[in-house]
Amino acid sequence: MKVALPASPYNRVDLFEAAGFEVIEGPVRSTDDFIELMRDADGAQVGVMPLTTRAVMEACPKLKVVSRLGVGVDSIDLDAATELGVLACNTPGVNTTEVADHAVALLLSLTRHLHDAIATTREGHWRDIPGSSRTYQTTVRRIAGHTVGIVGFGNIGRAFATRIRGFGPAEIVAHDPYVEQTTGDLYGVRMVSFEELLERADYITIHCSATSETTHMFDSNALGKLKSTALLVNTARGPIIDGTALAAALEAGQLEAAALDVTEVEPIDSQDPLLKLPNCVVTPHVAGFSPTFLEECPIRQAENIIRVLSGQKPHGLANPEVIKTIAVMHATDTGRWAGVPGFSTALAV
Repeated sequence: MKVALPASPYNRVDLFEAAGFEVIEGPVRSTDDFIELMRDADGAQVGVMPLTTRAVMEACPKLKVVSRLGVGVDSIDLDAATELGVLACNTPGVNTTEVADHAVALLLSLTRHLHDAIATTREGHWRDIPGSSRTYQTTVRRIAGHTVGIVGFGNIGRAFATRIRGFGPAEIVAHDPYVEQTTGDLYGVRMVSFEELLERADYITIHCSATSETTHMFDSNALGKLKSTALLVNTARGPIIDGTALAAALEAGQLEAAALDVTEVEPIDSQDPLLKLPNCVVTPHVAGFSPTFLEECPIRQAENIIRVLSGQKPHGLANPEVIKTIAVMHATDTGRWAGVPGFSTALAV
């Protein structure tokens, strides 16, 4: 079988070759490059860009599995993948530590005004905020005694909760319609409605997936319910926040500040209003990275493809309903699964 890998110094070609797969690598700068590379492949590694769309998968009739870098799968058309019989795999947990750490760091940068303090000190100022009668001593804030809200209580949200508890918040609340209070109890977290979280939390961090349900979850209406002193952190996905509405809310003082590692359009335009606001800090979608991640993720990404094409369970499967599609294919027209008679319909988790 053949596996396609967009060129990367981190690709684990050795793992595929040891498993007996033919590997093709090549630069991918466009959708056309993507299709050309994967056209005859049985499996492929994919990333954030180009998008793994229906058109891409339809143009690759042998493709059976794609393995996505990291945790998110929003770059893959999951409905199309399920319909076409393509497993969409990811690597859950591979950078939970990195993202949770980055979220805490961004929150601390806001509460302690670290970005301003470093920048103005380099400019020759000492403690005083230029153009203001305020000083750092009177504007920095403590996490202790405040309410922290977590939107999305999966692995990363839970990791953030364990970290932030050490700072002594008065309460940690979380919103996740798919998580029961019994799970929240394990982390000392009270599960609440989205509305209650918006109204109660002093500090909010976002850790939910990007779906049709969460797109613009933080729109002008939601942002308008925040405390004027609220701090908002997003290390999940950019489209969860309406960027235009956030810029307007920050400028109007509807919330105090925001720190983002992700934006609606990436890379963010240098003229985007968010980059002009003194109460908004933006990092370039780097929360999930570390040398450890760059070593471990390609291994799991490769193992997903090897396992699926060898009839074993992958590390993560984002569209478990595809197993039913493949079962039907085997019973009628095997299509892209021709020649793989032993694929197990018990892989879904």
